[in-house]
Amino acid sequence: MKAYFALFSARFRMLLQYRAAAIAGFGTQLAFGLILVMILEAFYRSGNAEQPLTQAQAVTYTWLGQAFLGMLPYTANPDPEVRDMIRSGAVAYELALPLDLYTLWYARAIASRSAPTLLRCFPLLFVAYLFLGMTLPPSLASGAAFLVSLLAALFLVSAFSVLITVSLMWTVSGDGIARLLPSLVFLCCGLIIPLPLFPDWAQGILNILPFRGMADAPFRLYLGHLPPGDVFAIVAHQLLWTLAFVLLGKWLVGLGSRRLVVQGG
Repeated sequence: MKAYFALFSARFRMLLQYRAAAIAGFGTQLAFGLILVMILEAFYRSGNAEQPLTQAQAVTYTWLGQAFLGMLPYTANPDPEVRDMIRSGAVAYELALPLDLYTLWYARAIASRSAPTLLRCFPLLFVAYLFLGMTLPPSLASGAAFLVSLLAALFLVSAFSVLITVSLMWTVSGDGIARLLPSLVFLCCGLIIPLPLFPDWAQGILNILPFRGMADAPFRLYLGHLPPGDVFAIVAHQLLWTLAFVLLGKWLVGLGSRRLVVQGG
């Protein structure tokens, strides 16, 4: 495990150096967040029907989505370095290492999701709290439950993103699946429309799928919309799907490694 942790640490520290990209991401996410908040405000003002989320909760939900966008499956494109290694044949060097290839890529994925998110989330949360209507958790228990579930969401999203990276072993560029799947997940995890605002017939399906655990469940724990005691069931749901993705990914990596042909010398 020391080798994988060293890889995670090195990549994490390297990604923390991209401060200009973090500033650009902050500006972009701030702009998109304002647009989404204005759309929600128009939605709430257009009718008098009672909604599952109050307007203040929906605004906070939106800013949480923007603050943690770098961690979420909207950005689940194949790892560009792994993609280049597979295309060039340099992946043979990683196959020759005395390390498990899937675990190697999984450690890279966790670092790639956590470091940029840390750079961007705190400035955005600070501005949203002070000026843009974001609220604090209703209790310390809700805040703690949110942090625990958010950590589980990081592992879940990383396992999902590695599956997309593994697909490069069977495709020429990987762009097709990298564009289709994240778009689907972006909708189903609540980043476009908060999941409580979906119709009742869709709630059962959304609760079973893994995408709820990537964003919606942690955010609703933060809001107090889900009681802190639900964190155990939510984390169990997240970890079960993480385990399923990890097992599937390890099987696909083993299968792909046996059929992979590296030409040149």
